[in-house]
Amino acid sequence: MFGYYFNLALRSFKRNKVLTALMVLAIALGIGAAMTTLTVFKVLSGDPIPDKSERLFYVQLDPESMHGYRPGEEPSVQMTRFDSETLLQQKRGLRQTVTAGGSVVISPDKPGASPQLVDARYASADFFPMFDVPLHYGRGWTASEDDAKARVAVISKQLNDKEFGGTDSTGKTIRIDGNDFRIVGVLDAWRLVPKFYDLYTDNFDAAESVFLPFSTSRELKMATQGNMNCWDDAGSDFHALNAPCVWTQYWVELDSPAKASEYRNYLSNYSDQQRTAGRFQRPTNVRLRNVVELLEFHKIVPGDVRLQLWLALGFLLVCLVNTVGLLLAKFLRRSGEIGVRRALGASRAEIFKQCLIEAGTVGLAGGVLGLLLALLGLWAVRQQPASYASLAHLDGPMLLTTFLLALLASLLAGLLPAWRAMQITPAVQLKTQ
Repeated sequence: MFGYYFNLALRSFKRNKVLTALMVLAIALGIGAAMTTLTVFKVLSGDPIPDKSERLFYVQLDPESMHGYRPGEEPSVQMTRFDSETLLQQKRGLRQTVTAGGSVVISPDKPGASPQLVDARYASADFFPMFDVPLHYGRGWTASEDDAKARVAVISKQLNDKEFGGTDSTGKTIRIDGNDFRIVGVLDAWRLVPKFYDLYTDNFDAAESVFLPFSTSRELKMATQGNMNCWDDAGSDFHALNAPCVWTQYWVELDSPAKASEYRNYLSNYSDQQRTAGRFQRPTNVRLRNVVELLEFHKIVPGDVRLQLWLALGFLLVCLVNTVGLLLAKFLRRSGEIGVRRALGASRAEIFKQCLIEAGTVGLAGGVLGLLLALLGLWAVRQQPASYASLAHLDGPMLLTTFLLALLASLLAGLLPAWRAMQITPAVQLKTQ
């Protein structure tokens, strides 16, 4: 019967072309708007490292002075260099890394080429295995190279393509901030969304072009970028080991909830020790959040994207209400036809199924047009200057969701009109014919 009812729906469309076009357009507009914003929201709110997000923890301590202190408030969102390097040396986790954002000048080896300023990431050796950084060539640096403040670098695939024509550049030299560095690795295509390991720069920007040992960057006093907060008399060297400034990020990998509990106690004890030594003034206040918890706490999805999603879903609801009215008008205009079918023996259930299949067919047609509108909407998003704009693409699951949402929406819109249609009394309709 499904094929028969589907054929009847197609015939009905041909008889009522304008009404059918209005219903398809109403569904398409709602689906197009909803899928555009839903796709952007999905891209920005997903788990950036699902295989390890429950094992990677962001560390927060509270090293600030008592000035402005309020009990119960969040500790500093970043770490001092002293605390990061101390925790790194004590190695209480499965892996651990200190990291910070920076900017460096690359001096090309090509004659006539101009120097370029690029984003850099300063980190310790465990950064690469902790965050599953894919390497196309070579390797990351080692802990011994960290200790030796080695002049080694890992560069992005884009920088390797530009400077070395995409060939294996490991072992070659690249000049950074006037110093020669030996390339030990080249990244494969890699972009975490969001860039959770440093939420205090651009959360949705592409990965940095150059990765350097944190220890080397401090020895050479390379420029940093990102959030920094200082207190007391920080002096002019904000990046000195003992400077009262928070500007580094510290991550630790722990392989079980029990280990996380132990590490949290370790942080509390460390904080107590630093207060006893006179460095910390505030009461012990530590945080240890895994990746998902950290993203939820910071509400990393931009507020305008959340607002657009709610507005689009509201618009879809309005479109459904309009579709309900159009379907109701269409089915009731066919009261005579439905009365004849009932008189010939069709049950109310069969009338209901016929009307729902017709509504579902409208939904499928609206889904096709809605998909085109969603693709157009995502193209418009990609033209915006926002750093996440280039990520707005419709993948396979969202493509399937488009048609499922269109079908579900049309079936929901068809419930009331189909119920009203099956209530038509055959005798009354036949008397009026």
